[in-house]
Amino acid sequence: MFQIDIVEQCKRNDRKAQLQLYNQYCQGMFCVAMRFLKNEDDAEDVVQESFIKAFLRIGQYKGEVTFGAWLKKIVVNKSIDFLKSKQLKTVELDEVYMHVAEDEDWSVEDTVTINEVMHAIIGLPEKYRYVVQLFLVEGYDHNEISEILDISYTACRTRLLRGKGQLKEILKSSKYVARS
Repeated sequence: MFQIDIVEQCKRNDRKAQLQLYNQYCQGMFCVAMRFLKNEDDAEDVVQESFIKAFLRIGQYKGEVTFGAWLKKIVVNKSIDFLKSKQLKTVELDEVYMHVAEDEDWSVEDTVTINEVMHAIIGLPEKYRYVVQLFLVEGYDHNEISEILDISYTACRTRLLRGKGQLKEILKSSKYVARS
């Protein structure tokens, strides 16, 4: 059965079709949530809430992107919302007037593993960590990240540049990054 057919059945509140979509995407969405939350119980909760939200709002799904991409955005937003709800105090810096330098170099030594990079990303401040993770790990572009995090395009690029700089410093202090 084609995915479009399953989605259309879900729009008619077909529980079998919902279970089929859930089974198809739950493991992948769990992995997405785990990359943000680092806790299996929290990730399971976020995935469940994300599927509930997706099925409640499936009428809004227009097929402009794959169902998986649409669902992934819900999981990412739910994960970030969950993390924000655990934070008692955050300070927002107005980055609207900041100039962004172009620096697309993300190279590190060949010996650096993805686990080492992921561990280093965890060490970034929250506002940089989310942008770097969404860009490097989840593959979103600046416009998508700006929309997900509800920040300006300029703030997104600034945070990505600064986050990348801090990420390189973390890796450099661990003697992982190429010195240039």
